[in-house]
Amino acid sequence: MIRVAVSGALGRMGRLVIEELSKSDEMVLVAGFDIKGSDKPLLGDIRVSDASDMKKMLSQTKPHVMIEFTSASASEGNVRTAAEAGVNLVVGTTGFSVDQMDQMKKAIAGRVAAVISPNFSVGVNVFWKLLAAAGASLKDYDIEIIEAHHNQKKDAPSGTALAAAEILKNATGASEVIHGRSGVALRGKEIGVHAVRGGDIVGDHTVLFAGPGERLEIKHQAHSRTAFASGAVRAARWVSKASPGIYSMSDVLG
Repeated sequence: MIRVAVSGALGRMGRLVIEELSKSDEMVLVAGFDIKGSDKPLLGDIRVSDASDMKKMLSQTKPHVMIEFTSASASEGNVRTAAEAGVNLVVGTTGFSVDQMDQMKKAIAGRVAAVISPNFSVGVNVFWKLLAAAGASLKDYDIEIIEAHHNQKKDAPSGTALAAAEILKNATGASEVIHGRSGVALRGKEIGVHAVRGGDIVGDHTVLFAGPGERLEIKHQAHSRTAFASGAVRAARWVSKASPGIYSMSDVLG
């Protein structure tokens, strides 16, 4: 049985991850952490532990994996604590600075296995593969990325859009990514990224390839956050048996 802890257990994603864990015959929740709601019930007899008690609780409950969905500022410390305890990781938090990501990688290196991804949806990971193929064939087309999320999302552009931009830079050789457009400027060979925030949109990502006389659009729409939660649980199952190192969701999917 794979023993799992969840950080950010009372958040939207944390609750969905715990719901997905409850459906599994091979995984069991042994701990949940959050900065608020300490001692609230989670699943069975498991109750929320304050995030400040993470080191102690990881030692007591001995999870094989911790699934992390919090904030960029909190996640860096949580990852370090889990890595020092020898607990493998699934990190779905987004909005990291370059320094925060570097610090996490240093904490993980040689200690544990970690799957870090801005999006755990199986469909999004196929979407990224399609973008790489399209970008390689449409290098001379104008490329625009448009993403839309709910009005409470903390980071913009989304991690998924930023990953798409990086994939397309590599595929096309584009040297510049710009965020939004303002004023009068001729379009060059840059990749444009545009963020929309409104209502309760779960997550829409569209990449537009515009060429002479035609355009191609590749789109992914998330109808429910369950897609992200089930993917994170799938990654937790995989990483529990992986060798130390940093992996992506493409490694999980094979």
